[in-house]
Amino acid sequence: MDQLFKKRNQELKEFSSWLKRHKPKQKKEVPDNIFKQCDACHESIPYFSFVENNYVCPKCGHHMKISARQRIRSLVDEGTWREYFEKDCSVNIENFPGYDEKLKKAKMSTGMNEAVICGIGKMNQQRVVLCVMDSHFMMGSMGKVVGEKICKGVELATRKKLPLIISCTSGGARMQEGIDSLMQMAKISAALKRFSNQGGFYITLLTHPTTGGVSASFAMLGDIIISEPQALIGFAGKRVIQDTIKQELPEGFQTAEFLLDKGFIDMIVERQNLKTVLSELLRLHGGKL
Repeated sequence: MDQLFKKRNQELKEFSSWLKRHKPKQKKEVPDNIFKQCDACHESIPYFSFVENNYVCPKCGHHMKISARQRIRSLVDEGTWREYFEKDCSVNIENFPGYDEKLKKAKMSTGMNEAVICGIGKMNQQRVVLCVMDSHFMMGSMGKVVGEKICKGVELATRKKLPLIISCTSGGARMQEGIDSLMQMAKISAALKRFSNQGGFYITLLTHPTTGGVSASFAMLGDIIISEPQALIGFAGKRVIQDTIKQELPEGFQTAEFLLDKGFIDMIVERQNLKTVLSELLRLHGGKL
């Protein structure tokens, strides 16, 4: 009798397990990805409204982070983009623990080989070399390959006598590559100096966030420096600076608006107007200073 009860209980458990695996899933009243919450005002906005508005909140005007490829699509004329150096990718030169896994994860999540995309395209028929950084790839950190790709982009602009635009977003130098990442600051700055000596025209576009070694080098070397509204721009964090100088810092001292007021940048342009403003600057300067 005990054997029969045990067998029956086992059959009931197996049947219950089968029901759980094959139970039809209840449809959600509101599917995922229909709404997106704004990072600033926390309003739930229909996702298509963000897409139609270039990922700018229609309620408060907050500029959301976008990928490098989304940035390129918003700036470059359709069918005119040609990417260069796309196969360049980082290796773990310092044998830093866990770096290989982080690189693999970043590549899989972004579909990119590195934190910057370089190429040539047209903005309202104005040809330009464009380098676009992406904060979704290890926070846009600048390693050896990022520096090398940007240098190649600068040299490409020099060789083809084209203007150069670098769209910056970064957390700074990539710590996993040690001194090699810091050397990119000097290397890119030297390439930009050679480009300037040839009469090249260079615009930097600062987007949220632009910090660390990137802000301390090529991000602030543009002939014209443009920023998106409310972008965080600075070198060290507020807490680090306050602990160092032992003084209270003004509210919003690392925002684009504060830097514009102090003369560190030339203009703030909303995302929907960027292509028009950039192409007009290229037309006025003819690709040269």
